[in-house]
Amino acid sequence: MARYLGRTTWTDHWKPQRRALLAVPVGSCEQHGPHLPLDTDIRIATALAEGLADKYDEGDVLVTPPLTITASGEHASFPGTLSIGTAVFEQVVIELVRSADWSAGVVLVNGHGGNRAAVERAVRLLHSEDRKVLAWWPRVSGGDAHAGDTETSLMLAIAPHLVHMDRAEVGSTAPLVDLIAEIREGGVQSVSRNGVLGDPLRANVGHGRAILTRLSIDLVAAVDEWWE
Repeated sequence: MARYLGRTTWTDHWKPQRRALLAVPVGSCEQHGPHLPLDTDIRIATALAEGLADKYDEGDVLVTPPLTITASGEHASFPGTLSIGTAVFEQVVIELVRSADWSAGVVLVNGHGGNRAAVERAVRLLHSEDRKVLAWWPRVSGGDAHAGDTETSLMLAIAPHLVHMDRAEVGSTAPLVDLIAEIREGGVQSVSRNGVLGDPLRANVGHGRAILTRLSIDLVAAVDEWWE
């Protein structure tokens, strides 16, 4: 069973010879089409962080409370989306990692691609301060960009009761590289009326479990190499 920082006390962490690595799920509160919940990125990042903690001895890796409202300006035209912006979120990451100097280090388990600029700038600064932090991003070969087959399949594996397949609709299926300039200019709604970038109708739980397994293996391998 995964271990959680929030369920410990401060006295569990005062011994310097027993410092835990912190796995921080980094999600968002933003639209994920008409069929997925607003906290989809949080749930996926948390599931991966929990899987990471389960691969180590008890107490070696602790899952922190997730970062739930981050930089989601590209989805602002959809009701339900909340965002604190890229500049503010960058500072949040910096201060969070600085506050964790008592730990063995911080792994940012990222579930929202819209945070990349903020996270990468924050990590560069933190590395210049000699702080131990790793930003990990999921990579799914052949996956679609947002609320399509990839995320819908993952959510069917993680929280099927929150997936409304009866509402699922195909969105824009063009490659993200062909859409990114327009998204930056006018947001996701400028390229997809329903907020979907991909085809959720192809999703299934077996595919979701397979993706989750592959991503978990990638995350553990990245942490193993970085932490040694």
